[in-house]
Amino acid sequence: MRPPYSPGRHVAVARGRWSYALTPPPAMPPPGRGDAASCAASSPGVCVSERSMELGRYEEKLRQQEAEIKSLTAEIESLRNFAFVGDSPSLEVLRDENSKLKYRLNILRKSLQEEKEKSVKSMININVQLQEIFGRAIRASYPELVNAPLAVTPSQQPKFGDYQCNSAMAMTQMLKARGEKVSPIEIANKIVKNLPENNLIEKTEIAGPGFINVHIQKNFVSKQLTKLLVNGVQPPVIGEQKRVVVDFSSPNIAKEMHVGHLRSTVIGDSICRLFEFVGHDVLRLNHLGDWGTQFGMLIAHLQDKFPNYLSVSPPIGDLQSFYKESKKRFDEEEEFKKRAYQCVVQLQSHSPDIIKAWNLICDVSRKEFQKIYDCLDIRIIDRGESYYQDKMVQVIKEFEEKGLVEVDEGRKVVFPPGCSIPLTIEKSDGGFTYDTSDLAAIKQRLVEERADIIIYVVDSGQGIHLQNVFSAAQMIGWFDPKVTRVEHAGFGVVLGEDKKKFKTRSGDTVRLIDLLEEGLKRSMDKLKDKERDKVLTPEELDAAQKAVAFGCIKYADLSHNRMNDYIFSFDKMLDDRGNTAAYLLYAFTRIRSIARLANISDEQLHKAAQDTEIGLQHEKEWKLGKCILRFPEILQKILDDLLLHTLCDYLYELATTFTEFYDNCYCVEKDRQTGQIVKVNMGRMLLCDATAAVMAKGFDILGIKPVQRM
Repeated sequence: MRPPYSPGRHVAVARGRWSYALTPPPAMPPPGRGDAASCAASSPGVCVSERSMELGRYEEKLRQQEAEIKSLTAEIESLRNFAFVGDSPSLEVLRDENSKLKYRLNILRKSLQEEKEKSVKSMININVQLQEIFGRAIRASYPELVNAPLAVTPSQQPKFGDYQCNSAMAMTQMLKARGEKVSPIEIANKIVKNLPENNLIEKTEIAGPGFINVHIQKNFVSKQLTKLLVNGVQPPVIGEQKRVVVDFSSPNIAKEMHVGHLRSTVIGDSICRLFEFVGHDVLRLNHLGDWGTQFGMLIAHLQDKFPNYLSVSPPIGDLQSFYKESKKRFDEEEEFKKRAYQCVVQLQSHSPDIIKAWNLICDVSRKEFQKIYDCLDIRIIDRGESYYQDKMVQVIKEFEEKGLVEVDEGRKVVFPPGCSIPLTIEKSDGGFTYDTSDLAAIKQRLVEERADIIIYVVDSGQGIHLQNVFSAAQMIGWFDPKVTRVEHAGFGVVLGEDKKKFKTRSGDTVRLIDLLEEGLKRSMDKLKDKERDKVLTPEELDAAQKAVAFGCIKYADLSHNRMNDYIFSFDKMLDDRGNTAAYLLYAFTRIRSIARLANISDEQLHKAAQDTEIGLQHEKEWKLGKCILRFPEILQKILDDLLLHTLCDYLYELATTFTEFYDNCYCVEKDRQTGQIVKVNMGRMLLCDATAAVMAKGFDILGIKPVQRM
């Protein structure tokens, strides 16, 4: 069962940022990761990025050597005029090394081209591309600076260009520490002069104390938009596929899911969707509270109430009431309490009749949980605490063998480094604890599942406990934080409009199923207020009702920074103004309807995408085009920090940017008298289509289902 302070627990596994060690290139092609074959076996994203950086290093080394060869050759020729020397041995060594470097460089160039061709359909992360370009320029300008700061960010105001490189100021301080006095403007100028050839940057401007304003080529943006329309919204290249384990939702058996489980379920599912979209191998786990002493009283009560449970399936309709009845008996009847403890012993020894009773109770709970998951479109695999019972003995043994266990008043405890509270891995009576279960679970995911990243999406109240578990797992050697990402993605609580914990009028915790049903009712009322029931078919109205109800409930949660508490308000979440799911869903259906109003089919749009150039001449076209292409940057940020409200903010920005574009740029021109279509601007129609495509993918990552008509 769950600890009393926990409404549920969640785990997700994800990958951290890449880091590159800028080491000198080898003289000969090394085996393994450096060669073309091994990199080709890896993911195109990592290879393209690594190879681009490696290529830059080799080219710089080659330039230095060729300059040195030229200098030595001139010196030898000068000496020959006086008949002093023949060829220099050092020159021959340099020529030999130079030849090997050229060989290596050709392999790298060929491999890089192959990897780029593999990732031709992927959306490009413009920020990452600019970081690569400016990184090469910085290394070429100041090769003596190790790990020179690289800061490239989107510009906040159009007058400062599209992006800014703000590295010069920090580099000034690094050079000052080396005894070199150089102004940021001088550094910025040198960086700009050393920018490599590229098809991304239109021009640069140096402003203020050394900011480098970057203007992107319109032709580049236009081509990327065309690629998006032809290939669909493809994930950006993010590196090799990783094993991602996501353990979320995690209710307790025999207890109903309540509003406290909403955040973990919604956040955990969205994290899964994001990692799945970018190509990782995701395992979705539901760490159910399906073991523990409370099952003794449940089984004993089942035996009394349904004595023929072994042959006839008991009609347990309301498991919550069943739980309350058994708890009341456990607290008041001494004889019942003794039998309950006997049932626990039998459960732990896997008595067949007791195991059947346990399975019956678990099955009833799972069916109730599934109703919630079906409503919210959640896919999840049950793997409760019972799964790890047999693994706990080995965990304790492993800690003991490594001398990490202390005995405190009969308990076996472990003190993880940096933690003031110990983990109790075995009670004085020989029983296990939540600490033991969580250690067994993290070991299973790290060792057996071979997880590359583990992210626990758990309420912030469990932060200290989880840090203890992480620290203990690291201490015993199950993972290296430099290799494996293990993270707690905490979240705040759901509050009522009185800013207190969200409860019913009677003071009970709000059942999640009641919340969803109330959402459906209010959603239908909202649609009828707008008279949508008069224009939609019954099937369309039903789809719109569910899209609005469940979409708004999810979005209200995900649009808030998960670290903070948030106030639950049906009125606010169903408002079709502002940053809400209702507004975005309506905006999406309006965008999708533009092509229908112009009598343009999806097939015509797809054909036009291959033949029509997207001009981007109007400032609102340009603004919208750039906004669309920021999608990969947004996804990368969330992969790093797991803050999903960033995606919600982006979708709202995209919708409002589209509205600006649509208000200022005609897409379909009609005769004012007849209403007949006179002209269609296909380039702008394609911008509409690209906007809708990115919005649809964003909705999918958030677990929201848009509809074509609303």
